[in-house]
Amino acid sequence: MIKMVATDIDGTILNWDFKFSPKVIECIKKLTKNGIKVVLVTGRMHIAALKLAQKLELETPIVSYQGGLIKEQSGKTLYEKTLDINRAKEVIKWAKENNIHINLYMDDVLYVENDNIAVKRYTGERFIPYTVCNFDNLEIKNVNKILAIDFDDAERVTGWVNYLKEMMPELYIVKSTPYFCEISNPDAKKSCAVEFLSDYYGIKKDEILTIGDQNNDIELLKSGGIAVAMGNATDELKQHADFVTDTIDNDGFVKAIEKFV
Repeated sequence: MIKMVATDIDGTILNWDFKFSPKVIECIKKLTKNGIKVVLVTGRMHIAALKLAQKLELETPIVSYQGGLIKEQSGKTLYEKTLDINRAKEVIKWAKENNIHINLYMDDVLYVENDNIAVKRYTGERFIPYTVCNFDNLEIKNVNKILAIDFDDAERVTGWVNYLKEMMPELYIVKSTPYFCEISNPDAKKSCAVEFLSDYYGIKKDEILTIGDQNNDIELLKSGGIAVAMGNATDELKQHADFVTDTIDNDGFVKAIEKFV
């Protein structure tokens, strides 16, 4: 029997217009009403995911930064893994030298050096506030993650992922969308977060359904007893799934819940 549903947000329950379909909202409310815990597990920052959790009327802790932070909606931190300071500085230096836009997240605040199209598009779609400043003037500490972005060249992003994995193999580096390269603590994985909550609630792995759509959800799917990939998921993620449901446009999340829960 499924007691917890750990779900990615973007491309899984939140559509391309950054909206929840009425069926998804109804489905999640029904799960909650029946005592099944629904946990949002996302690469987003906590403050951005919090608004979505409130819209869905969830009361469960939120997993943000790919699993680097688990925080209750009251503000209490349950689990946090930040990026090594020296490694963070190396990534910042690498980005500057190669003219790469990065989002720097520290203490759940988003910092950027340039108020450019990339950050306007990223934050505008997600309604996220941000601070523009010279990183040289910042005290680098408590780094939740670093996100390198190129909305125009997905292959360039793949190159970053491959390069950074080779240069910093001890870090967790993953392509979370075709345009995003995420750099974080090795224990800031969605699997680590779900395993923490499994122990926290006393729920067994086979009582957890996990569902997502991108390669950063591979770790998420590994942590569930039933692993579901969206119909719009990457081919690589689908290889890790027990079941491939319909697409986000056709309420694939709802169909997976109807089938297994």
